[in-house]
Amino acid sequence: MTQSAETHCPYCALQCAMTLTSPARLVPTAQPGPGSARGPAEAAGSVPALPEPSPVPSPALDVTGRDFPTNRGGLCRKGWTSPKLLNHPGRITEPLLKGADGLHRPIAWDQALDLAAQAVKDARSRYGADAVGVFGGGGLTNEKAYMLGKFARLALRTSRIDYNGRFCMSSAAAAGMRAFGVDRGLPFPLEALDTASTILMLGSNVAETMPPFVQHLKGARDAGGLIVVDPRRSATAAFTADGGGLHLQPLPGTDLTLLLGLSHVVIHENLVDTAYLQERSTGYRAVVRSVNAFWPERVQSLTGVPAEFIRQTARMLAAGARAGGSYILTGRGVEQHVDGTDTATAAINLSLLLGLPGSARSGYGTLTGQGNGQGGREHGQKADQLPGYRKITDPAARAHVAAVWGVPENLIPGPGLPAVQLLQSLGKPDGVRCLFVHASNIAVAAPDANAVIEGLRSLDFLVVCDFFLSETAAEADLILPVLQWAEEEGTLTNLEGRVLRRRRAISPPAGARSELWIMARLAERLDAPSTYSEDPETVFEELRLASAGGLADYSGIDYAMLDRGEAAYWPYPAGSTGTPRLFRDRFAHPDGKAVMVPVTPRRRRTPVADPAGHATDPAAKAMTLITGRLLEHYQSGAQTRRVAELLEAQPGATVQIHPSAADAMGITAESLVSVANGRGEVVCPAELSTAIRPETVFLPFHFPGAESANRLTEAATDPVSGMPEFKFNTVWVRPVSAPGSARMLQTTEAS
Repeated sequence: MTQSAETHCPYCALQCAMTLTSPARLVPTAQPGPGSARGPAEAAGSVPALPEPSPVPSPALDVTGRDFPTNRGGLCRKGWTSPKLLNHPGRITEPLLKGADGLHRPIAWDQALDLAAQAVKDARSRYGADAVGVFGGGGLTNEKAYMLGKFARLALRTSRIDYNGRFCMSSAAAAGMRAFGVDRGLPFPLEALDTASTILMLGSNVAETMPPFVQHLKGARDAGGLIVVDPRRSATAAFTADGGGLHLQPLPGTDLTLLLGLSHVVIHENLVDTAYLQERSTGYRAVVRSVNAFWPERVQSLTGVPAEFIRQTARMLAAGARAGGSYILTGRGVEQHVDGTDTATAAINLSLLLGLPGSARSGYGTLTGQGNGQGGREHGQKADQLPGYRKITDPAARAHVAAVWGVPENLIPGPGLPAVQLLQSLGKPDGVRCLFVHASNIAVAAPDANAVIEGLRSLDFLVVCDFFLSETAAEADLILPVLQWAEEEGTLTNLEGRVLRRRRAISPPAGARSELWIMARLAERLDAPSTYSEDPETVFEELRLASAGGLADYSGIDYAMLDRGEAAYWPYPAGSTGTPRLFRDRFAHPDGKAVMVPVTPRRRRTPVADPAGHATDPAAKAMTLITGRLLEHYQSGAQTRRVAELLEAQPGATVQIHPSAADAMGITAESLVSVANGRGEVVCPAELSTAIRPETVFLPFHFPGAESANRLTEAATDPVSGMPEFKFNTVWVRPVSAPGSARMLQTTEAS
C-alpha cells in the first residue's frame, strides 16, 4: 500500500513543503496521543528501537510539491531530485576507520565509539579541555544543534565550538542584534512581499539559490519596483528588464558606499519618515553626519553605479513605503566581507530612515541560506551563545541554562573561537588537536581551503559524522555514518523564523545512527553530567525549557501543534500565539527603540602575498574574484554532485569572465583558464559573458580539488561578526597555455 509523509526539502532555508510517497518501507505519520505528537506508548519518553533493516534496498521515493506559503507547491531542481540520495550507492552505512595505509575500513560501532571517546580523553589529558573542538552545521535539526552545543560544553568540556553559519548569516545577525536587539532573518512572513510595490534586493540571487522565492517578487516587478544590486547580471537581476525595475551593478566591495549614497538622497531630498524616527529610533543625527560625504556623483565615481540610478532607487523606496509597501532585503553578496556587518547596518539605517521595520506593509530582512541556518544559530552551536539566543557571558543566561541542564553554572565554559579562528588553530600547540565535524564540508566550504585541509591533516584525531564520503570525511581518522533527512524526526526553523516539522518517511540503513544517538553513547563513555536523550521530541521538550525567556523563545511550541499544521513563529513564549511579524509595537532593546549606528567605508585593498610570482607574469591580469552558487548545486556540492541529473547539468566549475577581458588575454570560450593567488590556484574552462563586470571574474564554490574556489578566498574576517572575506579577493587570471601554468597546475593537483 502506498503511503505518504509530509515534510520539507532538505536544502535551503525556504524549506519548501513536499510530500514523499513510497510503496514500501514508508513510516506513516504518527497520530498524536494526548499531549504528544506520538502514540500513547511513547508519550512517557521511552526511546523507540532503531528500525530493523529491510532485506531489500530502500525504494526510490516519489516527491510532490505541497501547498505551503513559501513555495505554494513549487520546488526547484534540487528539491525534485532530493530523494535520489536516500538510496545512493555511495552511502556510508557503517563506521569507517582510516588505517596506516590511508584507506578507510569498516569497524563495529562499539569500537568506533570507544576510539572517539579515548581520543577526547587523550587530548584533554595532554593539552587541556579546549584541545577538543566541534564544528557544526546549519543543516542540523534544532534538536541536534541544541544537543551538539550541550554535548560540547558538558560532555567534551570545551569552549571550542562553532559552525558553518559563521560563513553565512553572522554579519547580518550582528547588525540585526545591534540595531534591533534581536536577529531573525525575515521578521515578517514571506507572503508579505507579495503586495509590495518596491523591493530592494542586495547581494542575493534567489532565482538560482531558492527559485520558488521569485513568485513573491512578482508584485513589485509588475509595478516596475524590483531593484537588484549585484555585480553580475544574475538570473534575479534579469527580472528587472522590460520595465520590471532597476539593476544596479556596483564594483565588488562597494555595497556599503552605495547604501550610504542612497541614505544621503533620502535625507537631502526630505524623504525621511521623521515621525517614525522620533518615536521609534535613536542615533539619527550621527547617521546624517556619517552620510554627508556620499552625494550621488561621488558615489558613482566610487561604485560605478550612475548617480541618476541612485536617486531613482531612493525615490522608489520612499514612494513604495507610502503606497503598497517597500522592503529591503540583504543576502550573502553584500555580507560576506570584512565590512559585512557595517554594510548590513547601512541597509538597516536606510530602512529606518524610510520607516520600514515594524510597519504594517513594509520591512527590512535578510535571507537565511542553509536549511536550518536560523534555528541552527539560536540554540548553542555558536561560540558565544547558549540556547534561546542567550549570550554565554550573561550570568542570568548561564544560570538559567545550568538549571535546565541540572549542573553547576561553573561547568559551562565561556565563549570559544569563531569558525575561522577555530579552524586556524587546528593542530597548533595551543589549538584544537581532536575535532568533531557535523553537517559541514569545511575542506571545500571554508575560506583558504588549502590551509584548512593542512589543519585537518595535522590533527591528532578527526571524527566526521556524514552520510557520504565528503572531502572532509575523506580526511577523517574516523567516519560515523548518520541519518539523512527523510530518515529522521525533528524540527527546523525556516528563513521567516517559522518552526517546522521534519518527518521520517523511510527507515534508515541498518548501520546508520542519528547524531543524537551518537552523542548519547559518547556522553556515557565520557561520564558526562546531565542527560542526553536520543529521542528528538524529548530533546525538543528540553530545548523549550532552555529557550524560555530568551530572545528565541520556543517554550510555547510543541510537536503536537506542529503536527496539526499550526504556524509557529518565534518568539513563541508559553501561553502566546507566536510572533509572525516582529517589531510592530517595539524593538528588542530595553527602551523599545531601534538603534541607528553610523558606519563608514574603511576597506583598503591590501597587497596579496604572491610567492608563485603571478603578478610578474606578463600573461596574467589582476582581477577581482567573486564567488557564488549555481541553480543545480547546493553549498559544497557534497550532496548535489551525487545526483546524476544535477551533475550532468553542471559537471564542474567554469570561470565567468567578460568577453573584453578574455579577448585581451587571448582567452576563448571553454578554453582552460588559471585563476590564482598566493593561497592557491583553480584551473577550469572559461565562460564568456557580458553579465559580469570587465574587471571581475566569478567562480561557483560547489566543486572540490583543482576547481575549489575557496582555495583562493581569504581568511580575513569582519571584526564584529567573524565573517570571512568570500566576495572580494585579488586573483591573477591567464590562459593555462601561458608559460609556467602547466607546472603550477601539477603543483595544485598534488596539493
